[in-house]
Amino acid sequence: MSSSLRTDGRRPDQLRSIRFEANIAPHATGSVLVSFGDTRVICAATIEPNVPTWMKQQGIKGGWLTAEYSMLPYSTLDRKPRDISKGKLDGRTVEIQRLIGRALRAVIDLQKLGQNTLWIDCDVLQADGGTRTASITGAYLAARLAVQKLIDARRIPENPLSDSVAAVSVGIYEGRELLDLPYVEDRDAEVDFNVVMTGQGRYVEVQGSGEESTFTHEQLLSLLALAKTGLKEIASLQTAFLMKELLKSG
Repeated sequence: MSSSLRTDGRRPDQLRSIRFEANIAPHATGSVLVSFGDTRVICAATIEPNVPTWMKQQGIKGGWLTAEYSMLPYSTLDRKPRDISKGKLDGRTVEIQRLIGRALRAVIDLQKLGQNTLWIDCDVLQADGGTRTASITGAYLAARLAVQKLIDARRIPENPLSDSVAAVSVGIYEGRELLDLPYVEDRDAEVDFNVVMTGQGRYVEVQGSGEESTFTHEQLLSLLALAKTGLKEIASLQTAFLMKELLKSG
Protein backbone atom coordinates (compact mmCIF):
# COMPACT_ATOMS: atom_id res chain seq x y z
CA MET A 1 0.00 0.00 0.00
CA SER A 2 1.32 3.44 -0.96
CA SER A 3 2.16 5.59 2.06
CA SER A 4 1.77 8.95 0.29
CA LEU A 5 -0.79 11.25 1.84
CA ARG A 6 -4.33 11.75 0.56
CA THR A 7 -5.91 15.04 -0.50
CA ASP A 8 -7.02 15.71 3.10
CA GLY A 9 -3.57 14.91 4.52
CA ARG A 10 -4.40 11.46 5.92
CA ARG A 11 -2.46 8.26 5.47
CA PRO A 12 -4.21 5.57 3.38
CA ASP A 13 -4.95 3.54 6.55
CA GLN A 14 -6.04 6.50 8.70
CA LEU A 15 -9.60 7.27 9.81
CA ARG A 16 -11.04 10.75 9.60
CA SER A 17 -11.42 12.59 12.91
CA ILE A 18 -14.31 10.89 14.71
CA ARG A 19 -16.29 12.73 17.39
CA PHE A 20 -19.39 11.96 19.45
CA GLU A 21 -21.62 14.42 21.29
CA ALA A 22 -24.35 13.07 23.58
CA ASN A 23 -27.87 14.42 24.25
CA ILE A 24 -28.05 16.41 21.04
CA ALA A 25 -31.82 15.75 20.87
CA PRO A 26 -33.16 16.18 24.42
CA HIS A 27 -36.61 14.71 23.73
CA ALA A 28 -35.19 11.41 22.44
CA THR A 29 -34.49 8.66 24.97
CA GLY A 30 -30.85 8.65 23.81
CA SER A 31 -29.12 10.73 21.16
CA VAL A 32 -25.68 11.34 19.69
CA LEU A 33 -24.24 13.70 17.11
CA VAL A 34 -21.61 11.66 15.29
CA SER A 35 -18.96 13.22 13.06
CA PHE A 36 -16.70 11.36 10.62
CA GLY A 37 -14.64 14.30 9.36
CA ASP A 38 -17.12 16.65 7.68
CA THR A 39 -19.92 14.07 7.68
CA ARG A 40 -22.27 14.80 10.59
CA VAL A 41 -25.32 12.76 11.57
CA ILE A 42 -27.79 13.09 14.43
CA CYS A 43 -28.65 9.61 15.70
CA ALA A 44 -31.61 9.43 18.08
CA ALA A 45 -33.11 6.42 19.85
CA THR A 46 -36.66 6.64 21.17
CA ILE A 47 -38.41 4.00 23.26
CA GLU A 48 -42.09 3.41 22.48
CA PRO A 49 -43.88 1.20 25.05
CA ASN A 50 -45.59 -0.85 22.37
CA VAL A 51 -44.78 -3.32 19.59
CA PRO A 52 -45.90 -3.47 15.94
CA THR A 53 -49.33 -4.90 15.16
CA TRP A 54 -47.82 -7.76 13.15
CA MET A 55 -45.96 -8.97 16.26
CA LYS A 56 -49.17 -8.98 18.28
CA GLN A 57 -51.09 -10.78 15.54
CA GLN A 58 -48.40 -13.48 15.26
CA GLY A 59 -48.01 -13.79 19.02
CA ILE A 60 -44.30 -12.93 18.88
CA LYS A 61 -42.92 -12.10 22.29
CA GLY A 62 -40.31 -9.48 23.07
CA GLY A 63 -39.73 -6.08 21.49
CA TRP A 64 -38.71 -4.65 18.15
CA LEU A 65 -36.07 -2.33 16.72
CA THR A 66 -36.50 -0.36 13.53
CA ALA A 67 -34.65 2.49 11.85
CA GLU A 68 -35.34 5.52 9.70
CA TYR A 69 -32.75 7.54 7.76
CA SER A 70 -32.90 10.84 5.97
CA MET A 71 -30.61 13.42 4.44
CA LEU A 72 -31.70 16.94 5.32
CA PRO A 73 -32.15 19.23 2.30
CA TYR A 74 -29.10 21.33 3.21
CA SER A 75 -26.78 18.38 3.92
CA THR A 76 -25.34 18.40 0.41
CA LEU A 77 -23.91 21.12 -1.88
CA ASP A 78 -27.03 21.06 -4.03
CA ARG A 79 -30.29 21.10 -2.08
CA LYS A 80 -31.72 17.61 -1.73
CA PRO A 81 -35.54 17.58 -1.88
CA ARG A 82 -37.27 15.89 1.05
CA ASP A 83 -38.70 12.46 0.27
CA ILE A 84 -42.13 13.64 1.39
CA SER A 85 -42.11 16.25 -1.39
CA LYS A 86 -41.66 13.40 -3.90
CA GLY A 87 -44.42 11.33 -2.31
CA LYS A 88 -42.20 8.30 -1.65
CA LEU A 89 -38.85 7.22 -0.21
CA ASP A 90 -36.08 6.87 -2.76
CA GLY A 91 -34.38 3.51 -3.14
CA ARG A 92 -31.16 4.64 -1.47
CA THR A 93 -33.02 5.84 1.65
CA VAL A 94 -34.88 2.53 1.97
CA GLU A 95 -31.67 0.55 1.51
CA ILE A 96 -29.76 2.51 4.15
CA GLN A 97 -32.45 2.50 6.82
CA ARG A 98 -32.87 -1.24 6.40
CA LEU A 99 -29.11 -1.63 6.75
CA ILE A 100 -29.10 0.39 9.99
CA GLY A 101 -31.94 -1.72 11.38
CA ARG A 102 -30.21 -4.99 10.47
CA ALA A 103 -26.95 -3.82 12.01
CA LEU A 104 -28.55 -2.95 15.35
CA ARG A 105 -30.77 -6.05 15.46
CA ALA A 106 -27.64 -8.18 15.05
CA VAL A 107 -26.45 -7.12 18.52
CA ILE A 108 -29.69 -6.89 20.48
CA ASP A 109 -31.73 -9.58 22.23
CA LEU A 110 -35.28 -8.47 21.40
CA GLN A 111 -36.69 -10.75 24.11
CA LYS A 112 -34.81 -8.73 26.72
CA LEU A 113 -36.16 -5.47 25.29
CA GLY A 114 -39.60 -6.31 26.65
CA GLN A 115 -42.80 -5.06 25.02
CA ASN A 116 -41.06 -2.00 23.64
CA THR A 117 -40.09 -0.69 20.23
CA LEU A 118 -36.72 1.00 19.91
CA TRP A 119 -36.91 3.57 17.13
CA ILE A 120 -33.61 4.65 15.58
CA ASP A 121 -33.68 7.91 13.62
CA CYS A 122 -30.59 9.01 11.69
CA ASP A 123 -30.69 12.46 10.13
CA VAL A 124 -27.74 13.64 8.06
CA LEU A 125 -26.83 17.26 8.79
CA GLN A 126 -23.80 17.36 6.52
CA ALA A 127 -22.74 14.76 3.96
CA ASP A 128 -19.14 14.20 2.92
CA GLY A 129 -19.15 10.46 2.25
CA GLY A 130 -19.86 7.57 4.62
CA THR A 131 -23.25 8.72 5.90
CA ARG A 132 -24.47 5.13 6.32
CA THR A 133 -21.35 4.06 8.20
CA ALA A 134 -21.51 7.09 10.49
CA SER A 135 -25.23 6.44 11.04
CA ILE A 136 -24.66 2.84 12.18
CA THR A 137 -21.78 3.84 14.44
CA GLY A 138 -23.79 6.62 16.09
CA ALA A 139 -27.03 4.63 16.19
CA TYR A 140 -25.45 2.01 18.42
CA LEU A 141 -24.36 4.69 20.89
CA ALA A 142 -27.81 6.31 20.92
CA ALA A 143 -29.41 2.90 21.47
CA ARG A 144 -27.05 2.08 24.33
CA LEU A 145 -27.82 5.39 26.07
CA ALA A 146 -31.56 4.81 25.58
CA VAL A 147 -31.38 1.27 26.93
CA GLN A 148 -29.59 2.50 30.03
CA LYS A 149 -32.52 4.80 30.78
CA LEU A 150 -34.86 1.79 30.59
CA ILE A 151 -32.63 -0.11 32.99
CA ASP A 152 -32.34 2.83 35.40
CA ALA A 153 -36.14 3.23 35.36
CA ARG A 154 -36.48 -0.53 36.02
CA ARG A 155 -38.57 -0.99 32.91
CA ILE A 156 -36.23 -3.81 31.83
CA PRO A 157 -33.98 -5.88 34.16
CA GLU A 158 -30.81 -6.05 32.03
CA ASN A 159 -29.00 -4.69 29.01
CA PRO A 160 -30.38 -6.36 25.85
CA LEU A 161 -27.37 -5.28 23.76
CA SER A 162 -24.86 -8.12 23.57
CA ASP A 163 -22.09 -6.21 21.76
CA SER A 164 -21.28 -2.94 20.08
CA VAL A 165 -21.57 -2.43 16.33
CA ALA A 166 -19.90 0.04 13.98
CA ALA A 167 -19.26 0.51 10.28
CA VAL A 168 -16.63 2.01 8.01
CA SER A 169 -15.96 2.36 4.30
CA VAL A 170 -12.92 1.13 2.41
CA GLY A 171 -12.12 1.32 -1.26
CA ILE A 172 -9.65 1.54 -4.07
CA TYR A 173 -9.11 5.06 -5.37
CA GLU A 174 -6.49 5.90 -7.98
CA GLY A 175 -5.09 2.39 -7.47
CA ARG A 176 -4.65 2.74 -3.69
CA GLU A 177 -6.50 0.92 -0.93
CA LEU A 178 -7.99 3.55 1.38
CA LEU A 179 -9.86 3.61 4.70
CA ASP A 180 -12.89 5.80 5.47
CA LEU A 181 -13.51 7.54 2.15
CA PRO A 182 -14.78 11.16 2.01
CA TYR A 183 -17.04 12.16 -0.86
CA VAL A 184 -14.27 13.12 -3.30
CA GLU A 185 -12.74 9.64 -3.01
CA ASP A 186 -16.04 7.77 -2.73
CA ARG A 187 -17.41 9.43 -5.86
CA ASP A 188 -14.56 8.26 -8.10
CA ALA A 189 -13.50 5.05 -6.33
CA GLU A 190 -12.77 2.08 -8.56
CA VAL A 191 -13.91 -0.29 -5.78
CA ASP A 192 -16.15 0.68 -2.88
CA PHE A 193 -17.01 -1.31 0.28
CA ASN A 194 -19.03 -0.70 3.44
CA VAL A 195 -18.18 -3.06 6.29
CA VAL A 196 -20.31 -3.52 9.42
CA MET A 197 -18.71 -5.33 12.36
CA THR A 198 -19.33 -5.98 16.05
CA GLY A 199 -16.95 -4.92 18.78
CA GLN A 200 -15.83 -8.56 19.08
CA GLY A 201 -14.75 -8.51 15.45
CA ARG A 202 -17.62 -10.47 13.89
CA TYR A 203 -18.98 -9.36 10.54
CA VAL A 204 -22.60 -8.21 10.35
CA GLU A 205 -22.64 -7.14 6.72
CA VAL A 206 -20.23 -6.48 3.87
CA GLN A 207 -21.43 -4.40 0.92
CA GLY A 208 -18.98 -4.10 -1.94
CA SER A 209 -18.73 -3.64 -5.66
CA GLY A 210 -16.43 -2.64 -8.44
CA GLU A 211 -17.44 0.73 -9.87
CA GLU A 212 -16.73 0.16 -13.57
CA SER A 213 -13.83 -1.98 -12.37
CA THR A 214 -13.00 -5.37 -10.89
CA PHE A 215 -10.96 -6.53 -7.90
CA THR A 216 -8.97 -9.63 -7.05
CA HIS A 217 -9.39 -12.07 -4.18
CA GLU A 218 -6.20 -10.69 -2.65
CA GLN A 219 -7.55 -7.13 -2.85
CA LEU A 220 -10.79 -8.24 -1.21
CA LEU A 221 -8.91 -9.74 1.73
CA SER A 222 -6.70 -6.67 1.99
CA LEU A 223 -9.70 -4.32 2.04
CA LEU A 224 -11.42 -6.39 4.72
CA ALA A 225 -8.25 -6.33 6.82
CA LEU A 226 -8.03 -2.55 6.39
CA ALA A 227 -11.66 -2.17 7.46
CA LYS A 228 -11.14 -4.43 10.47
CA THR A 229 -8.22 -2.30 11.64
CA GLY A 230 -10.32 0.85 11.37
CA LEU A 231 -13.32 -0.74 13.07
CA LYS A 232 -11.20 -1.86 16.01
CA GLU A 233 -10.22 1.76 16.54
CA ILE A 234 -13.82 2.95 16.20
CA ALA A 235 -15.00 0.35 18.75
CA SER A 236 -12.43 1.71 21.20
CA LEU A 237 -13.74 5.24 20.66
CA GLN A 238 -17.30 4.01 21.26
CA THR A 239 -16.28 2.29 24.48
CA ALA A 240 -14.48 5.37 25.81
CA PHE A 241 -17.46 7.59 24.97
CA LEU A 242 -19.95 5.28 26.69
CA MET A 243 -17.81 4.89 29.78
CA LYS A 244 -17.78 8.66 30.16
CA GLU A 245 -21.51 9.14 29.47
CA LEU A 246 -22.75 6.20 31.55
CA LEU A 247 -20.56 7.31 34.46
CA LYS A 248 -22.36 10.67 34.37
CA SER A 249 -25.79 9.00 34.51
CA GLY A 250 -24.70 6.47 37.13
